[in-house]
Amino acid sequence: MRGGNLVGVLTAAVAVVVLSGCGSDGGGGGSKTINWYVFNEPGGAYEAAVKTCNEKANGRYKINYVRLPTDANAQRELVVRRLAAKDSDIDVIGMDVIWTAEFAEAKWILPWTGARRAEATAGKLEGPVKTVQYLGKVWAIPFTTNTQLLWYRKDIVKTPPTTWDQMIDEAHAQGKSIEVQGNQYEGLTVWVNALIAGAGGQIVDQKGDVKVDDTTSRAAAVMQKLAKEAAPPGMATNKEDEARLGFEAGRSNFQVNYSFIYPSAAENVSKDFQKKIGWARYPRTDAGKPSRPPLGGINLGIGAYSKNKDLAFDAATCLASPENQLVAAQKGGLPPTTAAVYNDPALKKAFPFADLLRESIEQGGPRPVNPAYSDISLAIQKTFHPPGSLSPGDAQSKLKDRIDKAAEGKIF
Repeated sequence: MRGGNLVGVLTAAVAVVVLSGCGSDGGGGGSKTINWYVFNEPGGAYEAAVKTCNEKANGRYKINYVRLPTDANAQRELVVRRLAAKDSDIDVIGMDVIWTAEFAEAKWILPWTGARRAEATAGKLEGPVKTVQYLGKVWAIPFTTNTQLLWYRKDIVKTPPTTWDQMIDEAHAQGKSIEVQGNQYEGLTVWVNALIAGAGGQIVDQKGDVKVDDTTSRAAAVMQKLAKEAAPPGMATNKEDEARLGFEAGRSNFQVNYSFIYPSAAENVSKDFQKKIGWARYPRTDAGKPSRPPLGGINLGIGAYSKNKDLAFDAATCLASPENQLVAAQKGGLPPTTAAVYNDPALKKAFPFADLLRESIEQGGPRPVNPAYSDISLAIQKTFHPPGSLSPGDAQSKLKDRIDKAAEGKIF
């Protein structure tokens, strides 16, 4: 399997067997049971949402929370196997934002039409709405979202830099590194896509046409400069948690990462250390263009083979309600997709940087919406890894060649 490994495949296969009997656990197996397949959220936010919606349903349906692995690749593997087999056990799917086009093209999920479409998009932030759209249709309801901010030591850095170049120069002058995600995995695709979008480019448009241009070389130049002048130890194998640990250990005054690092600082270091953390918008690729922060999150799609489609739509709408989005933020650190929730004092207490989160999410840059996304992401990872060995002059041609081969089903 392209981009996989034998251990991962065997693990996923075993998990499929284990999950095969889990669909009706706790759900009673009745016709009103709505199975919600989604990752195992450790904070208790999803359990709370299920409890709330089951109480509000008053017997019309009962949502059964089917826990998937926390790893996004393993989640997709398990859900895809079931959907490809036309499994009617899947009613509601907690979908990573990058699954939309693939699942829609395969006809594994149902479009939200008429009043349901309006319900799915009303009051939502623009960024998350883009992640549920494909070929003019809406394929899910946005539930939670996420983005990266620039985190810095405000006791050391008085004015946060606005561009990657400024940040690299400052870190280099300080003799410090910058914590980023440089491993060959989806996090690297997130970084590359944000740099290209911030330079005014895109990799693939919504029609599926490849749009690789010289912004690819610009992104490579930024990454190469960071690797040479401000690389943290193990940069080529670092993910989000390694970045968090490096920042907490004091080896860096700058970190580009998700909002989970803020509560972690208080829990794993001290509240005094947390008070030293400042936040700013994701850095610009070019000084004259606004940054396009990354967009992540979970959307709720309806399984095309569900035997309770109408109830599944109702359940998904309830799960994604503003009330449950607030709980997801408080318990799970997962930012809301509904604009009005950002005005809630409870959210501002949980996220003192809530206003910046909202701005970043509204102006974020979605990753390519394309049925072949998995291959496109792998092409990006192979082209840009490791960051220290990049040749900016070759990046554009290499990426275009690999994406073209992926579209033709060829090995790259």
